[in-house]
Amino acid sequence: MQDLNGRVRIGAVLVAAMLVGCAEPPREDEAVVESQTNPTNNPTSSSDPTTTTDPTLGDETGKLDIGEDTDTGPEPPLEVEFSYIWIANSDPGTVSKIDTQTGEEVARYETGPSDQAEPSRTSVNLLGDVAVSNRGSEIGGFGGVTKIVTREEDCEDRNGNGTIDTSNGPDNVLEWGEDECVAWNLLIPSDIFEHGPRPTAWEGTLTKNGDPDPNPRLWVGWYAFEENVARIHRLDGATGQIQDTVDIPWNALDYGPYGGAVNRDGDFWVLGWQLGPLIRIDSETLEVERIELPAQPGKDPMLSYGMALDQLGNPWLTSRGVAMKYDVGTAQWQTIETGNQLMRGMMIDRDNRAWIAVDDTGASNGCGLGLIDTVTGDVMAEAIELPGCATPVGISIDVEGFVWVVDQTVDSAFKINPDTFATELVVDNLDDPYTYSDMTGFGLNLVVNPPAG
Repeated sequence: MQDLNGRVRIGAVLVAAMLVGCAEPPREDEAVVESQTNPTNNPTSSSDPTTTTDPTLGDETGKLDIGEDTDTGPEPPLEVEFSYIWIANSDPGTVSKIDTQTGEEVARYETGPSDQAEPSRTSVNLLGDVAVSNRGSEIGGFGGVTKIVTREEDCEDRNGNGTIDTSNGPDNVLEWGEDECVAWNLLIPSDIFEHGPRPTAWEGTLTKNGDPDPNPRLWVGWYAFEENVARIHRLDGATGQIQDTVDIPWNALDYGPYGGAVNRDGDFWVLGWQLGPLIRIDSETLEVERIELPAQPGKDPMLSYGMALDQLGNPWLTSRGVAMKYDVGTAQWQTIETGNQLMRGMMIDRDNRAWIAVDDTGASNGCGLGLIDTVTGDVMAEAIELPGCATPVGISIDVEGFVWVVDQTVDSAFKINPDTFATELVVDNLDDPYTYSDMTGFGLNLVVNPPAG
């Protein structure tokens, strides 16, 4: 829908806007579900982000409607209230908030207290707010998830000084607990970064009027290693309190669940690293469906990595030289050989194109963007060259249809025209940007508000 000034409108706001087990796979019916209205024995959160739980205790939607036209490729700039991409800077433990139209970094935030480290997943809800998951340090330490509010008028003046104390750029990172747009933090009692929280995704519930649910829930998953289960929490988006917990037997190469995305119904799709599995948790019943990955064609070993949903809610995965689609309707896999040695993050646009980060580490197939037609399965490009590319990891799409590529090695993000493949702008001065998942909220909007027709 559009407001009276003809602006693209998303509810009340305008926004732009992702292990090998040797044992016998556990049965689906072995998953343990716990629904918690007022959990007392789990990590808790607080509206004061400086408050975290002693680990010994144990263990949103705006309607992105761009008219009737399904072509969302670059057009003259849309008039939007804001349009941000959120990119995690893993090593220093911060997240950058970047205007997708200008490339300006408008804020940078600490993502957790000193005992949490290495953010690697960001998920934006349809209100524009972000959740950032800290996977933990390689030398040990807790993980956590933090919510940051995007609009200053929605932030809380906690110190009562009559103004919102918050970052206004990369050189103005406030100390943990001082930024009043950081809403809450939930400590995850993981023990090392392989086991820390990674899959992170908001639900996209709409009200009866088609406007955003003002309090969408958030899914997040990690590896409770001592119990050998993938522990999936669903959180209250306003407070960070755990509402539901699902435990899934896990034996995936010492890594916990790796990627996640939510479909239109709020079901949480979760992917394990390297050999899967693919998991679906039903939003209503919390029942678990476990789907094993198919045999990989060709000579390269399996390396399941990135994941995204198409507009029909079908999961797509990247591997080494292969993309895979799981058709929910037929319960069948489709595999597409791409010619690339290593593919990482993925996102699918409104024109049924899957954009994939192609990492040339140890390979000879280039560095840049892979491109697949998700309707025909045709490989449209093995590796679109990105000048200056080194280690692209994450992919996202903004409200105008431009493709964003986050490159960890060169500390940059590239904004790419999806029709000409030209680089529109480059955002530099990031710091170890290692980000997968839905950095703009585009992926969630695609399944909640798919193109007409």
